Amino acid sequence: MPRHPLNGLSRREREIMDVLFRAEKLSAAEIRDALQDAPSYSAVRALLRTLEDKGQIRHEEEGLRYVYFPVAAKDGMAKSAVAHLLHTFFKGSAETAVAALLDVSAGKLSNDELDRMAQMIDKARKEGR
Repeated sequence: MPRHPLNGLSRREREIMDVLFRAEKLSAAEIRDALQDAPSYSAVRALLRTLEDKGQIRHEEEGLRYVYFPVAAKDGMAKSAVAHLLHTFFKGSAETAVAALLDVSAGKLSNDELDRMAQMIDKARKEGR
């Protein structure tokens, strides 16, 4: 299985990455405010420096403050996270993962959503995936 881009990150570092992927660009104070049981402001700054050193985020100046944003594309990270999820919880089985999603989503999926999913399955079948 390909290496998951968020492997090697601490729990707090992954939390910060989650916050940044949701918002796309935030200051250290905004990141701290978004964390549950947030560490001190200086600890958040240290974590941000570490994430920059690991090549996960970058910063730029906006006025008198730095704003931080993820380096990796969200789509690529999402696909990598799904691959990791499949490997970790479903032994690589997309079928088992889809069954779990359908079970969790029971009664929440509209007919349009189910139709779009069926179209994706048909397309994958035609492409030989």
